Amino acid sequence: MWMAVYVALLRGINVGKANRIPMAALREAVEAAGFTEVRTHLASGNIVLQTTGGAEKVREGVEQAITDAFGLTIPVVVRTAAQLDAIVKRNPLGDVAATPKLYQVTFLGGPPAPDAIPALEASALASEHVVHAGHEIYTWHPDGIADSKLALRVTAKMLGTSATSRNWATVVALRDLAAEAR
Repeated sequence: MWMAVYVALLRGINVGKANRIPMAALREAVEAAGFTEVRTHLASGNIVLQTTGGAEKVREGVEQAITDAFGLTIPVVVRTAAQLDAIVKRNPLGDVAATPKLYQVTFLGGPPAPDAIPALEASALASEHVVHAGHEIYTWHPDGIADSKLALRVTAKMLGTSATSRNWATVVALRDLAAEAR
């Protein structure tokens, strides 16, 4: 049976003292849920795995595995290896985003609310950039993310759908891990 490669992106784990999940325990929980070739990247909730099921089954399965193993309700956004490769190739801010840690991709679980993207664009400083493409929002924060009003607004609540962000270095690393798993 053909196994597809997916990347599951968890929102809000291991940030500060909330929602602490050790990566070894996370891998074990996801494997126990029936997924194979499970690998994690960093401690921020990035999982590369294989399965015969589709993206929705991956999302549901990983969310349930986390609830069962850790008693936490954690939103998960899923992309195929091919989708992640396309996200990296698209790179709409590659000509201006010079520092990977200040360049973010926000992965959306569904379409954003109709007024969300104009609101993000309005909150961006003159030096910042926002591009909505597909099911992702690319943002460039050259003056830093911590003090950026734009970065603070790229949230599930504001967007009206589940969302989680990763910096460009992490996005590229996940694309590479997913490609290795194929």
